[in-house]
Amino acid sequence: MSNNKKIFILIILTILACSLSLFLGINKDNIGFFLPRRATKILAIALCSYCIGYSAVTFQTITNNKILTPSVIGLDSLYMFVQTIIVYFFGSKTLAMLSGYTNYFLSIGVMIIFSLVLFFILFLKENKNLYFLILAGIIVGNLFGGLSTFMQVILDPNEFLVLQGKMFASFSNVNEELLFVSLLIIIAMFFITIRDYNKLDVLSLGKDHSINLGINYNKFVLKNLIVITVLIAVSTALVGPITFLGILVASISRELMKTYKHTYVILCAVLIGFFSLVLGQFLVERVFSFNTTVSTIINFIGGIYFIFLILKEAKKQ
Repeated sequence: MSNNKKIFILIILTILACSLSLFLGINKDNIGFFLPRRATKILAIALCSYCIGYSAVTFQTITNNKILTPSVIGLDSLYMFVQTIIVYFFGSKTLAMLSGYTNYFLSIGVMIIFSLVLFFILFLKENKNLYFLILAGIIVGNLFGGLSTFMQVILDPNEFLVLQGKMFASFSNVNEELLFVSLLIIIAMFFITIRDYNKLDVLSLGKDHSINLGINYNKFVLKNLIVITVLIAVSTALVGPITFLGILVASISRELMKTYKHTYVILCAVLIGFFSLVLGQFLVERVFSFNTTVSTIINFIGGIYFIFLILKEAKKQ
């Protein structure tokens, strides 16, 4: 089956899943109440799918590793560290008051500044390569995770319950104003990277080959790392962290497409992410009656798949 047919099938499946999520149980009496809220949820899922799908595939190409995802830089841990600090020092009421623009831009700003410092100090420094940056990201991410856990353990249980809501991604109560701001940022990132797909095809050959073929490696990689950081920061600040979705969509997309062309691979990853999140949210609402979260389902499946990939790579050694 050609790649175009596979993309077409994925589009049809995604449209069907969205239609089911939007219109199931809708009638003329409740359409005015339910449809706008469901449409907001679908738009949030679409934005997060693009952020995570593009970032995961691009990051794997940059690192020339089919297992790594942007989460290794430690952005998810940093996000939780920021939320934990707010609750620990100022209380859960402050976190509730900051749930709008303030918390959104604070979270995005901290994640972007942290990443830029990491990139400029470690990646652009002489005799330091990309893997040194990744190693530093893993270490710092674990540090933030450990500090967050320490503070959470000594929090008042009632305070922790408020913070717990930030630990898992949720599409049920997305702020429409933040959704609009996120849409503008993502559109800007899309137009910044739209011409980079062919260069990513070249970059997949490896650092040395891409330099020989005329790619300004350091500049191009730094640009894409910044774009990845912005997209992941926007997605995380909007709905919360979804750790294993990136590895899931990127790996399945590469298996399905069987091509080096990133136009197909990224589009496939975005569609798979879109379909997975819509289906996961449908299960949360209709099957589990909101007793779990979509990120729990995705992380459970993605974690199993991640272990499978590690074992698969180990057999190749």
